[in-house]
Amino acid sequence: MVDNRYATALVIGSVLSLLATVYLSVAVGTQQWFQYSSKHGDKTGNGTSPRERFMADDWEEKNFSDLLLQRNGTLGLWWRCIQLPNPKMETFCVPFTLPQQFRAIPKTPGNGEPEEDLLRTYLWRCQFLLPLVSLALVFLSALVGFCACLCRSFTPTLGVGVLHFLAGLCSLGAVCCFRTSVHLLGPGADGSVGWSFYLALISFPLQIMAGALFLWAARSHRKSYTRIAAYRIA
Repeated sequence: MVDNRYATALVIGSVLSLLATVYLSVAVGTQQWFQYSSKHGDKTGNGTSPRERFMADDWEEKNFSDLLLQRNGTLGLWWRCIQLPNPKMETFCVPFTLPQQFRAIPKTPGNGEPEEDLLRTYLWRCQFLLPLVSLALVFLSALVGFCACLCRSFTPTLGVGVLHFLAGLCSLGAVCCFRTSVHLLGPGADGSVGWSFYLALISFPLQIMAGALFLWAARSHRKSYTRIAAYRIA
């Protein structure tokens, strides 16, 4: 028999977890994490069109960030977009490939075999890996919760709460890594964070609150059950 307080905590925690998962999933799939803004004109250089430069195979973070700044584009975890006149302004987006996500970021690009910038390389990798880890932890917690329902046991709910706490920390880590990575590009990265960034940021407290509710319900129910069992034995 489950007390109404514990059942209510589980329901509210499940709703918060679902909202956090939806927000984080939308944030990962959209490109409005950072919006570049510049008052300077476009400088395509070398007679190459912005579209060709944007789709170049010799991908370097500094190169596409300069073009994003010139074209007032947007940056996401898996997408980069610029505004192109064709003949009216249209948004042109290019996805990051998996090899690009894991490519080392050099300290001074364009100088043969430059030294790798370890800090920005791992910040870049963490900013797209951590949200995926967070979603995987929430999915795992859902499986644990489903098993708990089948077994009619509150004990696995402790694991569900812990997994939500870890997922929340991963979401926060992804947001911090992204913001730090953009900041380390230098003063030329003028702009502001977009609504995708805020969706990912909102998912962090929702996951933490869901985890806290699951932990409270599991521990409180366990203590109550222990007291009742001790009373019956006495």
